[in-house]
Amino acid sequence: MSTTPFHDRDGWIWMDGKLVEWRSANIHVLTHGLHYASSVFEGERAYNGRIFKGTEHSKRLEFSATTLGMKLPYSTAELDAAKQLTLEKNGLTDAYLRPVAWRGSEMMGVSAQANTIHVAIAVWEWPSYFSAEAKMKGIRLTLSDWRRPSPESAPVHAKAAGLYMICTLAKHKAEAEGYQDALMYDYRGYIAEATGANVFIAIDGKLHTPTADCFLNGITRQTAIELARRNGIEVVERHIKPEELANATEVFLTGTAAEITPVGEIGQHRFAPAQICKTVMDAYSDEVRKAPKAVAA
Repeated sequence: MSTTPFHDRDGWIWMDGKLVEWRSANIHVLTHGLHYASSVFEGERAYNGRIFKGTEHSKRLEFSATTLGMKLPYSTAELDAAKQLTLEKNGLTDAYLRPVAWRGSEMMGVSAQANTIHVAIAVWEWPSYFSAEAKMKGIRLTLSDWRRPSPESAPVHAKAAGLYMICTLAKHKAEAEGYQDALMYDYRGYIAEATGANVFIAIDGKLHTPTADCFLNGITRQTAIELARRNGIEVVERHIKPEELANATEVFLTGTAAEITPVGEIGQHRFAPAQICKTVMDAYSDEVRKAPKAVAA
């Protein structure tokens, strides 16, 4: 990925209904979303000029906003059109998209009933989250000290900015120790997910994945489940204990940024990407790049 700072780039960002030059897409320092994490976002990818499951992402943005008590000023169709416009205005076909919505700066304090809800969409070139070399041998994960909270403690099913604070803490520590990411447990001690991706574990020829009852049920996660079953792989959604990693033969992560990324190491456990990983990776690559179905006249 480019090392150019994100605030200092050429291009266009869609912001509150219009395209503005990249460097002009600014907000006030007293914006509520900055101080109190009243912000929701999406991560999406476009392949060959087509935004993969763009409508599903737009609907999830609306769901996340509603969960935080924010009413988006744009419909799903308007968000879809704005994303496509921004992609095309920047001359990109393969790209990452970041829609984000936040409370503005009319009120400063925990309560922000009168604040305007703003929406912006940025797009940029972003290759795979992990390098090709790391993917080939499987990335290394350590175990996070932080745990995913219970649904009674946070809006766990929303893609809300505040929920990623512990992810940044976990990932920074992992990278400082020479790992690429960290595996997080949930508040009960079950395996939950990585810092920005869901996890799948192959045991005895079946694909197991944690029940998404206290973390985001990723759109890529849902796609991977569908593709695995379509290819004859049994998928089991359940609570998974950490000690079950000793029985795993393959592990991979899923997410818009990560796509399908094999894991070679989690703590003391070692894995080797094999047929199940390859099947899901190949199926996903085919799925995101296939041409859209023609619409009947």
